[in-house]
Amino acid sequence: MSLPRYLLDTNILSDLVRHPQGRVAERIAAVGESAVCTSIIVAAELRYGAAKRNAPRLTKQVEAILSAVEVLPLDAPADRSYAQLRWALEQSGRLIGPNDMLIAAQALACECVMVTANVDEFSRVASLPIENWLDASVAP
Repeated sequence: MSLPRYLLDTNILSDLVRHPQGRVAERIAAVGESAVCTSIIVAAELRYGAAKRNAPRLTKQVEAILSAVEVLPLDAPADRSYAQLRWALEQSGRLIGPNDMLIAAQALACECVMVTANVDEFSRVASLPIENWLDASVAP
């Protein structure tokens, strides 16, 4: 059995940007840097946030984090996962945001554990394993 891979959501990496020695850094150290990755969608959201704030220091921190984490391109079979996921969520009447749907589809396609503080939204995705590394009640 292979070790799990963890796809880090925007709120998790944002916390790492703000707290480079915090809970997220501790969890990355515990699971190993090679076990973590993120989506190109998350990278785009982080870069957008830094650009919107027009803060060179923030941009530099975001770029440093993204250069240290594997950024997965949005490739097949994520398109199939997206189609199935969107159809299932539409049928249930419990859609999630469009970027989160793409991120979830990518996590499913890559068989990653979704690491997010947005548990309410991502928990609507059947069979998507979720962890919240910012939840202080969960031991690292």
